[in-house]
Amino acid sequence: MLALDAPELYYLANFRKALAWLDAHHRDLMDDAECAFVAEFPQLPLPTQALLVRLVMRKGIHFRVSKLRYAEIGDIPTAAAPLLELGWLIDCAALSFDELGALLLKDELAAHFAADLPRGTLKKSEVLDHLRELHIEPRSLADWCPNMEERLLSLAIGPLCDRLRLMFFGNLAQDWSEFVLADLGIFRYEQVPITPGSRGFRHRQDVDDYLHLRACREAFEAGMAVTEVLQQLGDFSSESAHIGDRHQRLLLQLAQHLERAGELESALALYRDTRAVGSRQRQIRVLERLGQDAEALTLAEQVIAAPHNAEEAQLAERARTRQLKRLGLAPAVKVAKLIEDRLDLRLPRAASVELAVAMHLAEPDAPVHYVENTLICGLFGLLCWEAIFAPLPGAFFHPFHTGPVDLHRADFHARRAELFAACLARLEDGSYAEAIRRTHAEKFGIQSPFVVWELLDTERLEQALACLPPAHLAAWFRRLLADIRENRAGMPDLIQFWPAEGRYRMIEVKGPGDRLQDNQKRWLAFCAEHGMPVSVCYVEWSE
Repeated sequence: MLALDAPELYYLANFRKALAWLDAHHRDLMDDAECAFVAEFPQLPLPTQALLVRLVMRKGIHFRVSKLRYAEIGDIPTAAAPLLELGWLIDCAALSFDELGALLLKDELAAHFAADLPRGTLKKSEVLDHLRELHIEPRSLADWCPNMEERLLSLAIGPLCDRLRLMFFGNLAQDWSEFVLADLGIFRYEQVPITPGSRGFRHRQDVDDYLHLRACREAFEAGMAVTEVLQQLGDFSSESAHIGDRHQRLLLQLAQHLERAGELESALALYRDTRAVGSRQRQIRVLERLGQDAEALTLAEQVIAAPHNAEEAQLAERARTRQLKRLGLAPAVKVAKLIEDRLDLRLPRAASVELAVAMHLAEPDAPVHYVENTLICGLFGLLCWEAIFAPLPGAFFHPFHTGPVDLHRADFHARRAELFAACLARLEDGSYAEAIRRTHAEKFGIQSPFVVWELLDTERLEQALACLPPAHLAAWFRRLLADIRENRAGMPDLIQFWPAEGRYRMIEVKGPGDRLQDNQKRWLAFCAEHGMPVSVCYVEWSE
């Protein structure tokens, strides 16, 4: 007899774990129907449970019984009977023509609609395009194809299960396969305590608000006009910072659409209504296109005085230069040009220019590692582990998070200021090395938004601790915290250590025809400002 712990029922066991977790942590967020589902589902026969989970995990809501074959479930109609009785599945559902087209093969469509099709060989897409214009009203499968001996099962519980999935994961991008990875030992996750006060969704209204925003975004992506989407949004607001951030990003997306469509005045008004990062630089560009250079200059100077991040400041500086020139005003004082410590090499052609340079420069007592952003980010993640995984309200939704949901929000650091201060203080009192080693040993392999374990083994870690001054680590880490999304990229490709001498240098590699990107220039300027040894290596191929 089939048992829940049977290997072939891993997906069912995982689904039941999720339901039990929701029942323990989110019962107050559920309505009567959701509570009834959570209570009744485990009481069904195992094959019936397994069938429902299989269908929930599949794409779409309509399924041909002849296409459902699962050895562990057995006879599909028998397994489906209790679900039909509960109304969780329905048969004889009305199908739109597009839904019918997704279920049938081209040959099946051609056979059942032969009288409506022109002669000749057609692709399935051409068959669908031709028939769609002739068939508008939804019908059951039996009515569409009276000669087809086929039974259709349709998932009626899909929206409820999606809502439970949203409550569990905090989004609808993830699915139940996350469990599979965890159970197989592929991924391990930090166990963050989630309490009623720290939950991602603290009220049912939060869930409703999330779904409302998603419906508006999907309507827009399906072609709804921006004005109609804004009307559907209404006077939206949310107590949840997480959902509020999603709202602002949607407004930014709508404004960008208006800008691309040439509706500049409407785009400008909407940009002004959003606090999303990036909206001010788009306002500047729209003002320039409208010929309102004086207003664009004023906004650029406001951004320069209080930028959201280094990228915004850099773009605003360029905008100011353009506007001053257009207005016939004196140019601003130029920022000192970056003076590169330049290294030029001619090397045999290789698949990876970075690895070629690393091999060329490496010495027995001075290894070179191709690290890009992983080393500095990894050391930051190890030193600040407890701050990153602190169970703050809205930071974690479920046991399978690789990092906090608010990682890229503007207030990520501010919400944890004291925790990060305590972590960074170790760089001043000298305890940082031991703290990093301890976290590396205790947490090795656990998913992290900063640590790539396979690129930070014990040997490389010890070289880094021996060669990187704590003052430099502190400067890098504070820059990361200023804007994690922006500053975790653009770091030099290579790092060379001299462990016996306790020194290092970083090397940005540029192959033939390659130029420094803006974020790389910002990192190089930062390193120069803080006296960090960095070279830019320009490579030409010798053959």
